[in-house]
Amino acid sequence: MTENHAQTAPQVPANRCASVGTPTPRPTYLPFGQPDFGDEEIAAVTRVLRSGWVGMGPETMRFEEELATACGAAHVVTVNSCTSALFLSLLVHGVSSGDEVIVPSLTWISTANAARHLDATPVFCDIDPVTLCVTPDAVRACLTPRTKAVVVVHLGGLAVDVEAIRQVVPSHIAIIEDAAHACGSRFADGTPVGGSGNLSCFSFYANKNLSTGDGGAVALSNAAHADRLRSLRQHALPNDAWKRFIDARVIGGNPVAELGYKMNYTDLQSAIGRVQLRRQVEFARRRLAVARIYAAAIEALPCPVSIQEGVTGDAHARHLFLIQLPLEWIGCSRNDVLGDLRRRNIGASIHYHPVHCMPLYAGVRPA
Repeated sequence: MTENHAQTAPQVPANRCASVGTPTPRPTYLPFGQPDFGDEEIAAVTRVLRSGWVGMGPETMRFEEELATACGAAHVVTVNSCTSALFLSLLVHGVSSGDEVIVPSLTWISTANAARHLDATPVFCDIDPVTLCVTPDAVRACLTPRTKAVVVVHLGGLAVDVEAIRQVVPSHIAIIEDAAHACGSRFADGTPVGGSGNLSCFSFYANKNLSTGDGGAVALSNAAHADRLRSLRQHALPNDAWKRFIDARVIGGNPVAELGYKMNYTDLQSAIGRVQLRRQVEFARRRLAVARIYAAAIEALPCPVSIQEGVTGDAHARHLFLIQLPLEWIGCSRNDVLGDLRRRNIGASIHYHPVHCMPLYAGVRPA
């Protein structure tokens, strides 16, 4: 939910929120987001627990293969979070101290922090008020000789036209997709997000469309980058624990040639992920049905509430249902509306504050 400061409206009585009266709460709390785990997920976890191998191993490899097929990607490399996926994606593209990374201002803070962790400078890019995502013109305005990468966020599950952005970004600058919200999203030509060839970073956090409690992945086409990601996620070892366990040819130590990280996924998570991946059609149908109910109810309101473009279409993943409130019309604040919803036992949330307004980035203004 975001504020809409640009919309004009007729003069209305002050504070329409106050005229609503005492809210009638739901009998039970409607959470903002929770995973849908059933007997299949429980059985999958039980199977892996009984196998004797719960770390990164055969289940993870199968999940990566199945997710790559679903995304239309040549490779998928799982990691412990989407934040790690973003960090490693920037790293393999050579982002380092002195470089600039263009990121949307409206996003989760990890998008910008991943650049900061590499001592690069996030450059905040404005968004389109209808799509809530960056545009080619906005990205082009942020380019400088120091730009090393552009991180495009498919906010809420709406797929950004990355090909149009590629047209305005020189070829030596990497485009990385923050697809944390976009599992199941499709581009205009029907290609799944993850299948563009860019390094595309997914999240499997608790409230995501495909949830394994936590975790992430990078979908990509570049085999050399995929191999390096697989090494970096586990201390930059040339061979992971499962390979050392099953391959008789792998004997001896593991000489490390570069600084790596502890960012690997596990078979316990992958077992859940494989079931969740099979259920994505079921989830997508339900999300679409709910989104259309919301959209119809909003359309019937006496005030002009805006919803994100494409949220009731087939290509949107609908991780979030984002709206903009006409504050001038309703005569009260966004937080007043949220408070009223919560008093009704409805778990609405303000999750995405503009990153450039946060104290950490107080000295950095949007380009």
